Amino acid sequence: MRRLRTRFDRFLRGDDDWRAGAVDSAEIMTPPKWLGVCGLVAAAAILTCVALATLSLREGVLLAVAAILALTVCLLLMRHQRINRTLTAEQRQLRVAVNNIPQGLVLYDASARIIVCNQPYLEMFGLSPDIAKQGCTMRRLIEHRKETGSFDGDVEAFCSAIIRSMSLGKPTRQLTEAPGGRAIEIVNKPLKSGGWVATIEDITERKRAEEKIAHLAHYDALTDLPNRVLFHEKLEQALKAIQPGGQVAVLYIDIDEFKSINDALGHAIGDELLKAVAARLRDCLGETDVAARLGGDEFAIIQTAAKSPVETTRLVEAIHAAIRQPLECAGHLITSDASVGIAMAPDDGVHLDQLLKNADLALYGAKGDGRRTYRFFEPGMDARAKARRTLEMELRQAIGDGGFEVYYQPLLDLRDDSISGCEALLRWRHPVRGMISPAEFIPVAEETGLIGELGQLVLNTACLEAARWPDNTRIAVNVSPVQFRSQTLALNVAGALAASGLAASRLELEITEAVLMRDDEAALATLHQLRAIGVRIALDDFGTGYSSLSYLQRFPFDKIKIDRSFIKSIADEGSSSTIVEAVVNIAAASNMTTTAEGVEQEWQREMLRKLGCTEMQGFLFSPAIPAAEIRRLLMSHQGRAVSAA
Repeated sequence: MRRLRTRFDRFLRGDDDWRAGAVDSAEIMTPPKWLGVCGLVAAAAILTCVALATLSLREGVLLAVAAILALTVCLLLMRHQRINRTLTAEQRQLRVAVNNIPQGLVLYDASARIIVCNQPYLEMFGLSPDIAKQGCTMRRLIEHRKETGSFDGDVEAFCSAIIRSMSLGKPTRQLTEAPGGRAIEIVNKPLKSGGWVATIEDITERKRAEEKIAHLAHYDALTDLPNRVLFHEKLEQALKAIQPGGQVAVLYIDIDEFKSINDALGHAIGDELLKAVAARLRDCLGETDVAARLGGDEFAIIQTAAKSPVETTRLVEAIHAAIRQPLECAGHLITSDASVGIAMAPDDGVHLDQLLKNADLALYGAKGDGRRTYRFFEPGMDARAKARRTLEMELRQAIGDGGFEVYYQPLLDLRDDSISGCEALLRWRHPVRGMISPAEFIPVAEETGLIGELGQLVLNTACLEAARWPDNTRIAVNVSPVQFRSQTLALNVAGALAASGLAASRLELEITEAVLMRDDEAALATLHQLRAIGVRIALDDFGTGYSSLSYLQRFPFDKIKIDRSFIKSIADEGSSSTIVEAVVNIAAASNMTTTAEGVEQEWQREMLRKLGCTEMQGFLFSPAIPAAEIRRLLMSHQGRAVSAA
């Protein structure tokens, strides 16, 4: 301490050794300073070793802090880079997603500038990406659309309306047309944060589908004629528009025997026939008339400018002429016809339901009168229709209850006046009405399809009865078109023969030309199947069809039956006798027999005998009689033949 004071004194004297001196070999780092206070001098001295030790500690701390800060900065930089990479990848994925959605998309900010515009939007309207990009204003975008031809409105008015709606928070929806005639729907939806998003969708296919659905709701898919729904709407309009003294005619049209064509040739051919009928009906219409398909083979026409029933009759005649034209389809020549029922407004009704009901009753009357014709509505038709429906129900009941009988009309051989055979004919003995004429119930049976069941009943019953007759007596059975179209006809015939024990050569099946006209190839195949069984085939009602001679050439019939219409006028001046003679000669040349139907007078028999006809059938010899009576008649004739021999 004393030494330190000594050095201090030397310092006060100005000795420089203080600065270079040492205390106990320790250097003093800080020189003394004059405080200027009361003549005091303060001196602070730090030993070098102490100062150096303190300095090293501070540097270590600073270095550690610096290292930590550097590491933190590095970590932050690495995290920032990772976040940037993630954001970049997400942005890339977002762009890919936005550009691959099927709808166009444009995102606007609050100042109506583009934030996002995807590729489908550019492609929908054929826009340039150099213009339709981020920062482009809506007005410039729509101007660009107008320049490229995808917008033809007022740009300023359009943009102002959209911006105003978005500012009010009201979504907008509009339809526009893009190049190529495509339908585009644009929906603008405001965003809570300001701005809005516009989605643009190509709805061309959806619109077409909607239009197709709407069309199918009112038009028939097969013929493209108005369907029942649209027909009713058009008729309602026509009825409301009737002027004083004016008339509206409603025609119900039913294609005759369409079901038989469908069954024989298939639905594809039937559909072609319906399309052809629809096209022909269109050609018959006036400018304001309407044709419709109500379903199946039922059509209807509204004649709006019918001044009188005479004009409607002319329309019906034109329809019949058109429908009766043969149609060639898939190698088949199809002939068709139609029954037509007509109701006239206001005379037959001013309300839709009443008018349609009366047109339907008129159609029912046309069918009841033999089809292939037309009928205007008459007040009594309602009662007749009810009677016909009652008859149908009773007919079904009679089939179930066994209410039918088979009668037999003999055929007389004109060469020796012997009975060569009998024709089986169906009779219905009604429990209340008595005997009902076949002319009354057969058309109903054909219309309802019951004729097939009745035909099979006659076949089975007749074979069983004929098995009890003399061996040289044949039985003739009519085969309806319904039976003939059945693929099991030959099997059913063979079954009836086996069940009865009747020889096949004694069974004669009678068919009409109508059977052959529908599909002669299939018909001929069936005929050959029957011939293979051994039964005889007769062509009935010869001369009333269209192609009789061609059928005689294509299939060797065993017999030709000459229709009663020729026999009735055989003695009159004209062609009947000539036709009968020609048929007899054709048959003889082909080794066929001939039977004349409806012979009622002796002079008719003698004339037929001179012309060379083989057989006769008619009231002159015998009407159709029950089984017990025909047995007695056959036995008596057989007895006379034996006596004569």
